[in-house]
Amino acid sequence: MGNQADKLSHLSYAEVPTVDPNGVDTEEGPRIGVSYIFSNDDDDVEEDGAERSTERARNQNRDQETHYDVRDEVECAVYNRDQCVYEKSSGCSDLEAYTPENLLNKCRAGDLVEFVAAGQYPHWAVYVGDFQVVHLHRSEVKNSFLTDASRGRRCRVVNGLYRFKALAGDMVVQNAMEQVGLKDRELSWRNSECFAAWCRFGKREFKLGGEIRIGKQPYRLKIRLSEKHSHVLEFQSLEDVVMEKRRNDHLGRRVVLQELAAHLHSAGPTAPE
Repeated sequence: MGNQADKLSHLSYAEVPTVDPNGVDTEEGPRIGVSYIFSNDDDDVEEDGAERSTERARNQNRDQETHYDVRDEVECAVYNRDQCVYEKSSGCSDLEAYTPENLLNKCRAGDLVEFVAAGQYPHWAVYVGDFQVVHLHRSEVKNSFLTDASRGRRCRVVNGLYRFKALAGDMVVQNAMEQVGLKDRELSWRNSECFAAWCRFGKREFKLGGEIRIGKQPYRLKIRLSEKHSHVLEFQSLEDVVMEKRRNDHLGRRVVLQELAAHLHSAGPTAPE
């Protein structure tokens, strides 16, 4: 199938198929089954692309980056059956973001770095030492200075979000450096997050086609709505979960909660978590 797959995504939660006819699970709240079989996100679209071709759009992005607010993060957890494999909550120390220059003092070779800005997909990279990162950018694995890769965004070390056992730092760096120069159809990752996570954890689930999307959906993405309520989406692969999680990061908490509220209103009353 290659890496240049057509984009396929849903416009709202009300437009994707539910797991049961009512879309409600009596124990954990509403569930929706989602699968991104032929999609990729806009994580690495350059600003001179069709969506952001004007100077006005670039200025708006800079303003958003300056005013990035961690309180607009979507709190969520990812489960593979009963095992939690990813969690992001307001209590996570990993969520504090810094300027690229300030982050350099906190990085060690093999760390995962996330660049964040309001209204954008998060961009992930592997810190390889000497102020440099390796990252998947515009369909190519590149070796860049961390300050250049940030493109003005704030950044943070996010080693603790995924709960898989990490490889040794030198192995993480080796995994990343060996991929530098790969591009287009040579790539095995759908976005920068999957690439960086694969480098650190070595799990095939982060690769394109790493899991077969047939039968029962073993992954759940639990989105926290409030202290007592959450919304659950089900997926057939970790790769698909990452796609939806990144879509939510791009939209921001306020928009995601509005989208979910509209769906839940149409689906009927929800059960507490």
